[in-house]
Amino acid sequence: MRLTKAFQPTLKEVPAEAQIASHRLMLRAGLVRQTASGIYAWLPAGLRVLRNIEQIIREEQDAIGAQEVLMPTLQSAELWRRSGRYDAYGPEMLRIQDRHGRDLLYGPTNEEMITDIFGSSVKSYKELPKALYHIQWKFRDEVRPRFGVMRGREFLMKDAYSFDASYEGAVASYRRMMLSYLRIFQRLGVRAVPMVADTGPIGGDLSHEFLVLAPTGESAVFFDAALEEQDWLSRPVDCDDAQSLATFFSTVTDHYAATDEKHDEAEWAKVPDERKREGRGIEVGHIFYFGTKYTASMGIEVSGPDGAPFHPHMGSYGVGVSRLVGAIIEASHDDAGIIWPASVAPYRAAILNLRQGDEACDAICDRIYGTDPENMLYDDRSERAGVKFNDADLMGHPWQIIVGPRGAKEGKVELKQRATGERFELSVEDALAKIGAA
Repeated sequence: MRLTKAFQPTLKEVPAEAQIASHRLMLRAGLVRQTASGIYAWLPAGLRVLRNIEQIIREEQDAIGAQEVLMPTLQSAELWRRSGRYDAYGPEMLRIQDRHGRDLLYGPTNEEMITDIFGSSVKSYKELPKALYHIQWKFRDEVRPRFGVMRGREFLMKDAYSFDASYEGAVASYRRMMLSYLRIFQRLGVRAVPMVADTGPIGGDLSHEFLVLAPTGESAVFFDAALEEQDWLSRPVDCDDAQSLATFFSTVTDHYAATDEKHDEAEWAKVPDERKREGRGIEVGHIFYFGTKYTASMGIEVSGPDGAPFHPHMGSYGVGVSRLVGAIIEASHDDAGIIWPASVAPYRAAILNLRQGDEACDAICDRIYGTDPENMLYDDRSERAGVKFNDADLMGHPWQIIVGPRGAKEGKVELKQRATGERFELSVEDALAKIGAA
């Protein structure tokens, strides 16, 4: 994309309403614009980040056998009355009536709908297990929306739901989903530590929150450094083998990790001092087993091996897709702007033409841009070099390819890595090879 044609409305001034770094930088870099309290329009660069995150999530969910569906944003109130949650949910639920006086709601979550869809189709234990997921916009009428997309009223979320014939099967589904989540966050370029979470009245120990480490996190976190050292992408786990899943799960849960709400000083004292890590964390995902809570309350049954009906066991698994954009920025930025991990950046590289109109500079920039115009942002504006440098740092693309008249005469460019600030003087071919665009 040529910047002269792009819709990339950057801001020089810090918006007064933006209290945290991610909110300030998302507004300044032209990723989003607020349209109402807690509601944002996603502009082209911001939408590209969302799509990149979605794609990684899809690939890793598909890899464990989950299947994608798409459920509507509006739901019938009758579904929620069947589960008993319609009146209990509270004022965060946006309730609506259509022209015929039928009660609807803008979905804050989808347990009721997916349970109803499942129950209308699956009738036998032979059809289990099943795992279904979707990526959809949701709405919760927060009383005080703040911190930009970190705590908005409308948000994009991936939620998945598993259905199993037994508790043991549900545990295997839960472990598969934990593996998928750890791989997702590693591919997104963030450290997300799984921590035991409250299970509420259902009880048990199958509930984990995933927290991205960032100084502005809402929760204090305590964890064993061994959890940082794992390479989940290369770990061999057979998702169809219960023992392989159990071994993987032990690798995670045998190491201490807790938020301040669940922190146990006695257990923390057992962690060697050199492995103790403390900080702040932003919740970006939650996996949770809740048994037959919804299948029982909504009357969903399937037939067992002996023909007797039973209520399938369920789990729920969420990732805050739009929230992740803010969390990634909170964890990865500096005074100059965003520092995107390569896997989610809106563009692979920014091409900075420092002498627009110079024949040699224009030729090299056009040549580089032509290799991958979909993933390059070419700053072809007639602006001062300083303006281009500042905007490139603000937008945070992993690489900057800087083309000036002196180097252009020799067929050289300057390559800057945004994360480290390192600079290299290279030929065009070597620069493209280094950023993976050759």
